[in-house]
This record gives sequence, C-alpha cells and structure tokens, in this order.
Amino acid sequence: MFDIKLIRDDPAAFDAALAKRGVAPEAERLLAIDAKRRDAIARAQEIQTRRNAASKEVGAAKGKGDEERANALIKEVAELKEALQKGEEEERRLTAELDDALSRIPNLPFEDVPVGADEDANVEHHKVGEPRVFNFEPKQHFDLGEGLGLMDFEAAAKLSGARFVVLRSQLARLERAIGNFMLDLHTGEFGYTEVSPPVMVRDEAMFGTGNLPKFAEDAFRTENGFWLVPTAEVPLTNLVREAILSEEELPLRMTAFTPCFRSEAGSAGRDTRGMIRMHQFSKVELVSVTTPDKSVEEHERMLSCAEEVLKRLDLPYRVMVLATGDMGFSARKTYDIEVWLPGQSAYREISSCSNCGDFQARRMQGRFRPSGEKGTRFLHTLNGSGLAVGRTLIAVLENYQQEDGKVAVPKVLQPYMGGLEVIG
Repeated sequence: MFDIKLIRDDPAAFDAALAKRGVAPEAERLLAIDAKRRDAIARAQEIQTRRNAASKEVGAAKGKGDEERANALIKEVAELKEALQKGEEEERRLTAELDDALSRIPNLPFEDVPVGADEDANVEHHKVGEPRVFNFEPKQHFDLGEGLGLMDFEAAAKLSGARFVVLRSQLARLERAIGNFMLDLHTGEFGYTEVSPPVMVRDEAMFGTGNLPKFAEDAFRTENGFWLVPTAEVPLTNLVREAILSEEELPLRMTAFTPCFRSEAGSAGRDTRGMIRMHQFSKVELVSVTTPDKSVEEHERMLSCAEEVLKRLDLPYRVMVLATGDMGFSARKTYDIEVWLPGQSAYREISSCSNCGDFQARRMQGRFRPSGEKGTRFLHTLNGSGLAVGRTLIAVLENYQQEDGKVAVPKVLQPYMGGLEVIG
C-alpha cells in the first residue's frame, strides 16, 4: 500500500518503478481520483465554514428582531446541512475508490533487484555444496515413499482429492522431526520466538499482508468467512496490526510451525504428481518486524538463518535473487533458496525470504515510535520460509536414498527420530 503523497510528489518515478514489474502506468489514474477526493474535501470544508457562520447569524438576526432574515438563514443552514452530508458521502466514496486502487498495486522493487519478466531473469547469488554422485539411478520422492509403503496419494485422493497426501509411520514422524528440528534451531540459536497462531483468519489479516483483495482465488475460504492461512506469515505479521511499538522492542523475530493451505489456482498441469505442490502442507515460517534503517540487514540475517537449516542437513542448494517480474506482490526484494533434488536432477524452491519494506505495515497501520521522538513511523516487515517442511522431507528422501530403496536419516534428525538411522 502506498502513500498517495509520495506518488503526488514524483509520479514519473512511481510509474518507472512499476514498469520494472511489468505493470502499466498508474500514477495518472490515481492522481485523478485523488484530485476529485481533495476537491470534495475542500468543498465540504467550505460548506461547513459557511454553515457555522450562518448558524451564528441566525442568533444575531433574532437578537435584532429580524425574523425574516432569521428564517432565511435557518433555511440556508438546513440546505447546507444536506449539502454537507452529500459532500461527505462523496468524499468517503472517493477515498474508498482510491484505497481500493492503491491496494491492488504491487510493491516497488529495490534498485538492486534484477529487472525481468519472469523466473528466467532470476540471478544466482551463490551456491553451497555439490550434488551427490550416485552409483545408481536416483528415484524421485514419490517413488521412494510409495516403495516404502509410507506415502499414499490414493488414500488421500479418496479423502480429499488431488494434491493431498497421507504419510504413515516413519515418514509421518520424519515430517514432524524436520519441523521440530527447524523450530529448535531458530529459537535456540537464532533468537526467534516460537508462536502458535490461529490458522484461520479474517479478511483484515489477509488484506494486511497483501493477500487480499487481489489474490482471493489463491486461498481457501470457509463458509462463515474465515480464510485458511496460505502461510503463517499472515497471522504472525498481523500481530503488530494497529500497534505502536517502541524502538526498544525491535526487532521482533517470530517463528511458527503450521499447516498452510493454497488453492494453487494458477498451477494447473504443474507438479501434478508428488508432494511438490500441495493444497495442504507444513511450513516453519520466519517473520521479522524492524525499523527502516535495519530491514536490509535483517533480510540478510533471515536468509542466513534459513540457509543454516540446509547446511545442518548437508543438502546442496543455491540462492537466487528474484527478478522484478517473479517477486511476490508485497515484496521489495526476495531471495529464493533452491535445494538440489537428484530425482529431478534440478534445483527446486524450498524457501523465499522477502523484505516488504513498509508496504504491509501501511496496510495494517503498524507503527513504532523512534527513541526520543513524539511522532511515529511505519514498521518494516520481512518474512521467509525456514523452511517448507514438506519440500525438506522431499529433499531428504531424494538426497539420502540408498540403492535398495531405503533412506538414511540425516544425523541432526536422528535424535528426533528416536535414534533411527535408516527408514526402510
């Protein structure tokens, strides 16, 4: 969400930044609505001023015994009241129109974000680890899981349809182990506070993080008006909604291990087999809330925290800087972490870490008061996967598979698996 004053000050720069994201110019349309809104405000103020003056004149006229003048003024006051009501309604309508238009425009990218229409323009930032060399043809995760009899897509389809899975026994425990390992790492070593938030939220929460109004089709909504969270970013970030924090309270660093729900409306025909793209999946989310001068530094820190999970699991990966056309709606800059999947012989996304600047805070009215100042400023919010649990399970299965179809358990996960060294 943007401050219309900033657009008013430099409309050309605003449109130039939107062009980097492949978005058509918006400044002229927005400023036209704003001009009408400001005219309506000015007219209402003029009417109110005249109404106040006329009301005083009524008393003066009556004091002089001029009933004709007093009656004329009373009639004028009544007409001004009606005109004021109409003017205020027009102002509210134009304000709502402007807010709706602003709410549908994506965040502006930082200057160092690569410009490009899609993922083909993403730039590799760095790479860690080398893909394992197998002396056999590595299988994909679904072949491994089904071969073990512990990953069941048919049973899930009977219950819920496509893009669901039933995990059993050791794979169910492995999923839980991965999530618990991530939580322990982020809370124990990196200073994140664990939160157990609701996974059903109201419209205001989805609007605050930028999921509404533009992306309603990407989420699931209950019949009584709740939204199932697409990620714990939504409830965690909204914990500072309509709040004014002191600078001393910042940064806030929160993490949560929750189920997530996505309709995958734009993914028809993509990753139709396996666990890569599910309607329901688990994720450990990282959210940071900080001051504007610290958000770039916090972004790098969050990325390193997410990377550390893969380092401890000894999984090869690379970090990509997303191009302007591939970034999420609320982001100013995004790093994607892509883990190597030998079964696909490809790197696949396992985490996105985004700096949203004050974009979400403006939508949520989340502020802080700088030390020694009376005024407030908007917070900066950041979010990232630390990591997607289901995709981490996939990466473990494919990278730790053995020729006989069994899967070795990474050493850091063995304590969470009761000492189990091999799934088979």
